[in-house]
Amino acid sequence: MDWITLIIFSLYMLFGALCVFVTLVGLPGGWILVIGAVGIELSDTLWGGTDTWGWLTIGVCVGLMVVGEIIELVASGLGSKVGGGSNRAMFGAIVGSIIGAILGTPLIPIPLIGTLIGAILGAFGGTVLAELTHKEPPDMGQIAKSATGATIGRILGVLGKTGVASIVWCVLLISPFT
Repeated sequence: MDWITLIIFSLYMLFGALCVFVTLVGLPGGWILVIGAVGIELSDTLWGGTDTWGWLTIGVCVGLMVVGEIIELVASGLGSKVGGGSNRAMFGAIVGSIIGAILGTPLIPIPLIGTLIGAILGAFGGTVLAELTHKEPPDMGQIAKSATGATIGRILGVLGKTGVASIVWCVLLISPFT
């Protein structure tokens, strides 16, 4: 690597560490990391340099981020199911989590954290609402157990997605030197 490429790569890796952090608070930092890598890879051809990562590595990173999204999306629903909730509660946790994240961003005025808090509250509320609107709603103890499972699942989903974003960051950090 020449010195300009090394400086750009170093700055990008610092930016990538920030992207992993914002993934932890529920923002799409892992995707921003991958999009930045695609931009650098495309610009490699403009200045005639060698590929920084190669398209196979970029494809693996995209695949990993898709897995991270699936983990995050499914975790709150599975948490509800593990907590003893119905299939309807599982669906309510997933939908509630998405709606909560969207509403939490502008309504909870804490930068970056509002989205995460909204998603967690949405998973809890979506599960409760789904269970209460069931034909034969369970008792409140069972609803609380199911909603708590959805909340814990949502938190674990965010942690799982952050772990995947960390793996992507490590792949992008190490692969140019192999």
